[in-house]
Amino acid sequence: MTDTAATRDHAPIVPVILSGGSGTRLWPLSRESFPKQFWPLVSARTMIQETAARAVGPHFAAPMVVCNEAHRFVVAEQLRLADIGGARIVLEPVGRNSAPAIAAAAMIVAETQPDAVLWMMAADAAIADTKALSEALANAVAAARAGYVVTFGMQPTSPEVGYGYIEAGAAIEGLPGVQAIASFIEKPDAARAAVLSTDGRHLWNSGMFVFTAATLLAELERHAPDVLAAVARSVAVRRQDLDFIRLGEAEFQACPNISLDYAVAERTDRAAVVPAAIGWSDVGSWSALWELGAKDEGGNVVLGDAVLEGSRNCYVRGDGMLTAVVGLQDAIVVVTADAVLAMHRDHAQDVKKIVDRLKKQGRSEALAHRRMYRPWGFYEGLIQGDRFQVKRIVVTPGQKLSLQKHFHRSEHWVVVAGSALVTRDDETVLLRENESIYLPLGCVHRMENPGRIPLTLIEVQSGSYLGEDDIVRFEDTYGRN
Repeated sequence: MTDTAATRDHAPIVPVILSGGSGTRLWPLSRESFPKQFWPLVSARTMIQETAARAVGPHFAAPMVVCNEAHRFVVAEQLRLADIGGARIVLEPVGRNSAPAIAAAAMIVAETQPDAVLWMMAADAAIADTKALSEALANAVAAARAGYVVTFGMQPTSPEVGYGYIEAGAAIEGLPGVQAIASFIEKPDAARAAVLSTDGRHLWNSGMFVFTAATLLAELERHAPDVLAAVARSVAVRRQDLDFIRLGEAEFQACPNISLDYAVAERTDRAAVVPAAIGWSDVGSWSALWELGAKDEGGNVVLGDAVLEGSRNCYVRGDGMLTAVVGLQDAIVVVTADAVLAMHRDHAQDVKKIVDRLKKQGRSEALAHRRMYRPWGFYEGLIQGDRFQVKRIVVTPGQKLSLQKHFHRSEHWVVVAGSALVTRDDETVLLRENESIYLPLGCVHRMENPGRIPLTLIEVQSGSYLGEDDIVRFEDTYGRN
């Protein structure tokens, strides 16, 4: 960010990144086990890395990220890979929408800096014009220090039905570029969106907010005291776990499920908006990614292993296998290792209906990928049959799995890259490429990567039950006992 009068000579701004949600409209790539903020969708960096990088510099404190427990190690690793240091990662025991999440962050910050300015951002939005963002942020910070709850209103570029809208009111005296908010409008139908996007008074609701910790907590006390009380109890009993801040579970579960818009922004008389044209998108659908992507001469966005013939204005992503598209127009085709999505671009908002149907059918593809990330690396299923399955396991250098045993399966490990230090009951064995070891049912075992390159091995499991819950941990570096 560039230097501005609003950011000089003050305590650093605290970026608060909300990394919740499952991004179901970007299924089959985005799923609950690994949602869209952890994927590189608009650049070589993942969405959460892009978001964190917008708030790096002398005027910003280290970020605070609020995420669910299952994603804690993914968040930490992605920030490390992006050279974002010092982040405080707050773990939500359950999802309760944005108001409780940001309330928890504000309370923790307010313990030492009640007048600190917080910049609340979703982890999964795209912003093309960072210079314009810097200017808009300077205006928002000035308004926040004057006691306002400030949101960013995006100048509409199309009659979008996937966004809420803000009606901008009168300019606020003494705060250039800042206006009062006349009203909030829910996601409209196509006819109303066509009017709202062109009348010059309405803006897309970006969901980004700027306020001081003290202002937000005061407005929660006025307009959503039940939220504030429940979050306060949860924060009071929080505990530190490795590099993570764990909120009190029972207390947080008792909190109402409500967004910051409903809890505060639509009720307060301190709401303000900064109109901005910053190339913003919430990347909420495959059609949005087509709009953002680099197009070939036929208007197609083509990613991965894909070949097109006679097709125009399509978005094609081949992540799982060779994807061939012939003679299609305005289509979305997304291929992963275990699912294929094909649809017209006009139906991009309907993907969630497919995910809901898959959930009702009990299909694992609705929620999880074949590749599952763990704090030590990842594994992915290759073959599954009657009483056996084959996995590929990759362990990051210096990391190790828990000391464990299984009641219903035996395992055979074959190292195909790197080296593995294996504990099997009372013995320790160093395995190199093309070497293997057998782990009989019931033996206590552990694997670690002592080398400097990723350890890759093939695991063959056999037994009467092969579920991931057939595991007894005796010792675990990551606190999962």
